[in-house]
Formats: sequence, C-alpha cells, structure tokens
Amino acid sequence: MIKKILIVFGTRPEAIKMVPLVKEFKKYSEFDVKVCVTAQHRQMLDQVLEIFGIVPDYDLDIMQAGQDLYDLSSRILLKMRDVLGEFKPDIVFVHGDTTTASIASLAAFYKQIKVAHVEAGLRTGDIYSPFPEEINRQLVDIIASYHFAPTNLSKQNLIKENKSPKNIVVTGNTVIDALFLLLDRMQKDSRLKDKILTSLNAKYDTNRGKKIILVTGHRRENFGDGFINICEALKTIAIKNPNVDIVYPVHLNPNVQETVKKILSGIGNVRLIAPLEYGEFVYLMSKAHFIITDSGGIQEEAPSLGKPVLVMRNTTERPEAIEAGSVKLVGVDKKNIVSQAQILLDDDEIYQKMSQSRSPYGDGKASVKIVEFIKNLRSER
Repeated sequence: MIKKILIVFGTRPEAIKMVPLVKEFKKYSEFDVKVCVTAQHRQMLDQVLEIFGIVPDYDLDIMQAGQDLYDLSSRILLKMRDVLGEFKPDIVFVHGDTTTASIASLAAFYKQIKVAHVEAGLRTGDIYSPFPEEINRQLVDIIASYHFAPTNLSKQNLIKENKSPKNIVVTGNTVIDALFLLLDRMQKDSRLKDKILTSLNAKYDTNRGKKIILVTGHRRENFGDGFINICEALKTIAIKNPNVDIVYPVHLNPNVQETVKKILSGIGNVRLIAPLEYGEFVYLMSKAHFIITDSGGIQEEAPSLGKPVLVMRNTTERPEAIEAGSVKLVGVDKKNIVSQAQILLDDDEIYQKMSQSRSPYGDGKASVKIVEFIKNLRSER
C-alpha cells in the first residue's frame, strides 16, 4: 500500500511543476508526503519555494560553482541514498528531464522503490537534442512504474516503448496547474500582486508603452555559435524595430552571460535584466506581445496565456503546440529568427491565428488526476 510519498525536484522549472502536486497530496491525511530538493538550481529554486510557501523536508544543497554533469550526478546519487534510507518511501515522484530526475530515479531503483514520472513520454528521438534532457527522460521512463503523460501523443510514445497502458495516465501538464494557481492568488491577494509588480518594475518598467518581446535562452546545445547567432538575431530585431522592447532575463550560467552581454549590451531597446522570480515572469509573459525561447516549459505556459512562441531549437519534444499553431520552431539560424519575429510584428492576421490557438496542455487539473490515480492504487491493494 502506498502511504509514504517522496517528491523530488531540483530546478526552478521542476519546482513550478511539482508544487501543485505537493499541495494536492497534502490535502489527504492518508499520505505521508515529504519534499526533497537537490537544489540543482539554488537561487532560482528558492524563489519558487518561497512564493508558494513550500519548506523542503530534505535539502541536498548540491549546487557548486563550475559543476559538470559528472559532479552533479555523483553528488545527487550519494545524497539520495541517505534520504531514501532514512524516510523509506513507498514511491518516489520525479519530474521531467533533469539530471535530478534521472539520478533520483536511479537511486530509488537501487533501493527497489517504485518511481512515478510526472511529464512522462516526451520525445525528440535524438538523444543529443536537447542535451542531456532527452536521455534523462528516457532513462526515467525505463525505471518508472507509473507514467503521468501530459498529452495523448506522450502516451503513445510510451506505448511504443512497451510501457503498460494501465500504468499510463494522460493528465495534462502540471505547469498549467501552477500557472492558474499563481494567477488566482494574484487576483485574490492584492498585496502579493503589488509585491510582484514592485519587484518586476525595479528591473523593467512595464509601463513604457512598447510592445514587449520576451526572450529566454540557456540550453547547453546552443552554447557557442548557436548563442552568438541568437544574440545577433535579437540585435537585428531591436535595431529594425525601435518601438519594441526586447526584454531578456539573462540566465546565470557564465556561458550565457558572457555572450549575451558582449553582443547585446548598450542597445537602448534591449533590456538585459536579472533572472525573474516566477511571479514576475508570469506577469511579464502576460504582458508580452510574443516570446522567443529555447525553453521547454514556456512552450506549454505561453499558449495558455494566448502568447505566440518562437522556439530557438531544431527539435522539440512538445510537437502538440506546433500542431495547434501556437508555437513555431525557428532553430538558431539568425535569418530565420529575424524573419519569423518580423512576421509576428507586422502581420496581424498571422499573429492573431497563433495567439488564439487552443492550448493542448490541459485544464489545470493534472495534479488532481495524479493523486486520484494513486488513491485508486491504495484502494485496489
């Protein structure tokens, strides 16, 4: 019988997507739920925990300057051994495609503890794109006993890999749960909204009256020439469109910081700002005209807000949004990024078509569906 549940995450995107699940499980006294964070992203993770009022039961605090995947993986594996030995969970929940997810799953496997994978079944078919995320999620799905797929396509991917259909549940994506949860809190709590806006406006004045192109970029596979192309494209867009603000919260990774600041500093309508807290980012997304990104989660969040997305990657594990018409793949080719951005600035018909496309990622009740599945497992056994 499943009673003791350990929910493990380590990055800001994981935290955003797992917080609604933590809160849903904690509604039920029959579950003993504990949260373990690896702190793969320390500062950005803590911001999410604070805004949603989550205090981890275990904090592995593995973040170190200059760490590589070998350092990260070995520290997570050894520290997870201690957590699993102390708590002895019946099941370990992990999310998505991070190193935290893959290594926490491996640690649970070594203890013969069942693993549940939230956001299961996403695939590009290329183990090096995105790197290392594609292989991480495939490894987790090999180990996991239960798979919570965000879409029917993800379910079909899992079935093709011989996963048992009875242990696959299509839930939608928990990121939509988190998005709606925060928007609801901001609407009901004026102090929270004022705090978020005050903090955001100290970094970027949202009342400048310009169209906003919101940019994020941090993928490892884009480091080097890819990031140079991306930044040169943003520079060209900014110069061609002086009445548009390009707002870029720059990731803390030195590989990102160095290239971005070298190419984009000093351009009046390019605003290079510090990374945003989750509430700030959601609000800025809601105010943006469109978004240019290499992120995965934003491909899910932005369509729910009616915002077109240009994805600076050659492949995506989220083709549903492309099929729905809210997302376009533009790669890291400078000319293509510039031309597709210009279309969204100049062609209102195409812009409206993208912005009005239906989100394929659920109704904000993914966490409810996951908990119901686990409750049914309890009653069956």
